Amino acid sequence: MFPSTDRSSADAPDDQVAAGNGADDAVADGAVADDGTDLGPFEGLEREIRLLIRRAQSSGTTIARRVHPELDASAYPLLAHVAERPGARGSDLATFFGVGRATVSRQLSRLAELGLVERTVDPEDSRGQRITLTPDGAARLDRARSSRVAMLEGALATWETEEVSQLARLLNRYSADIVAWKQSH
Repeated sequence: MFPSTDRSSADAPDDQVAAGNGADDAVADGAVADDGTDLGPFEGLEREIRLLIRRAQSSGTTIARRVHPELDASAYPLLAHVAERPGARGSDLATFFGVGRATVSRQLSRLAELGLVERTVDPEDSRGQRITLTPDGAARLDRARSSRVAMLEGALATWETEEVSQLARLLNRYSADIVAWKQSH
């Protein structure tokens, strides 16, 4: 099993969240509500996802600022996705993130203004654009990503490598299944 989260650290600074609470961190078989009652598996999952999202929102600004001081927190995942899929189209990004094309277009315009991405005409469809990171954007993203990976390595130093890999696989599966479910409903 994985270490459980602690409600009191939800609003702690990133470095304190990464370090955990030492003796207060425990390995649990299931999630426990704030009043100490055991939660069912889906209730426990909802609680942990809620806390994870809160912590991610809190650290999102920090990681974005590591890329560029004027970067909005929501742009970091967009940059990382473009780095993994150079030449992505804005419409593909909107679909992937489940947001409107106008939202992505505004974010891409801001990223281009900051010199982090460049747009080129899509050779397959002159109405579309292909998005790639600029060399500066790639270097900045790499530094920020390295910082985040180092934080994860420190925070999860007591975990076995296979546990980290298992968590990554499960999160990937969760994400894919949620997207598939949303598309079918």
